[in-house]
Amino acid sequence: MAKVTVDIEYCKGCGLCVDFCPQEIMQLETEVITQKGYHPAHCVDQESCTACLNCAMMCPDVAIMIER
Repeated sequence: MAKVTVDIEYCKGCGLCVDFCPQEIMQLETEVITQKGYHPAHCVDQESCTACLNCAMMCPDVAIMIER
């Protein structure tokens, strides 16, 4: 099982990871606002992650790490 970790200090909530996730398990956290004023991304279902790395490759801020 893969583990998706988003560093919320770097995530600016652009949503590219949400758009490119084939499993549709990435979402923007609407109840959390970072110090910079962004809604960071997070994985809503770690068990469904296939570790395809699409989210990490599309992240312009290198805020997503996938562990296999």
